[in-house]
Amino acid sequence: MDESQRLSELIGEVYDAALNPGLWPDTLGRAGHFVGGRGVALFFKNASLKTGGASYSHGIEPRFKQLYFDHYIKLDPCTTGQFFAELEVPTATADIMSYDEFLQTRFYKEWAHPQGFVDFMASILDKSVATIAIFGVHRHESDGIADPESRRRMRLIVPHIRRAVLIGNTIDLKTAESASLADTLDGLSAGMFLVDAAAHIVHANTAGHALLKTGTVLRAVAGKLAARDAESDRQLSQICLDSAHGDVAIGVKGIALPLGGHSDKRYVAHILPLTSGSRRRAGTAYAAVAAVFVHEAGLDRPSPPEVIARAFKLTPTELRVLMAIVEVGGVPEVAVALGVAESTTKTHLAHLFEKTGARRQVDLVKLFAGFSNILVPP
Repeated sequence: MDESQRLSELIGEVYDAALNPGLWPDTLGRAGHFVGGRGVALFFKNASLKTGGASYSHGIEPRFKQLYFDHYIKLDPCTTGQFFAELEVPTATADIMSYDEFLQTRFYKEWAHPQGFVDFMASILDKSVATIAIFGVHRHESDGIADPESRRRMRLIVPHIRRAVLIGNTIDLKTAESASLADTLDGLSAGMFLVDAAAHIVHANTAGHALLKTGTVLRAVAGKLAARDAESDRQLSQICLDSAHGDVAIGVKGIALPLGGHSDKRYVAHILPLTSGSRRRAGTAYAAVAAVFVHEAGLDRPSPPEVIARAFKLTPTELRVLMAIVEVGGVPEVAVALGVAESTTKTHLAHLFEKTGARRQVDLVKLFAGFSNILVPP
């Protein structure tokens, strides 16, 4: 099987998982194999770095997964650096810190190395004030560290995983039978439209009809779903047309299509093709080529670590030291966690004092707490 065929089948499985979450573990395993890695996960991390959780994973022993979220999430330098990453861009360990430095960390010695993991390549799927959602692939020692080929393959699959995850979050279903998609999704708070290749509406749920009635961002023109904003409407029409040709044809367009209009509220559309995989039954039953999910979007605000780093012009290393002080404790504990000498930690700490104006470590903790309280809504 050549790469294009493998990619096509994998994308189909990813989109099927958007409606049937039980497919995610095996799909992640195949995605990891395509990219080049053993341990794969969809997980989220709290912006304060205190908590997180795995939505789905494959190839990571349960006890190590539990250990990660119980303890090592606070010591993982790789995901700290993800707060600066752009959406969908593959980021490996070497992009965040020197590899030799990584090998000295407690995270590598106590969590990654015992599993044979030598590198971690990840992409941000979604980012908010409170959390970041990550698709990550752990490279095994038999795979070696991330190389250009693995990054290229990651870029091919990540946009589709992002679309599937965002749609899954929008519909928030534990299970969904594709054959009764319209009936199943009628109760959603998000607007849902089943459309044909010309964007004609063949079904809309209650929330969808309400959006059309207000006419602020969407309208029905001769039975066709149309966006108020001309550019959004052009993109929506093209994506619906492309959806008729399958999962690969839709490409990376319309993953999160912003909808402008006559409203102070911001809306976004996610388009799921229905012409391949187990979704084909729903498409055939309703003469639809795509499902369009529309919901109100939150404000795009950066996370506290990102804001602090930019406000005080902190380097990635200085941010790691700051977060370690907040989460781990004093200089000796931070030095052990980061795998560096205490003298090195003290040097970075001095830079933090100079840049932030803090005089004591407790002042840095209060500084971070203050930024978190300002940014994260109650």
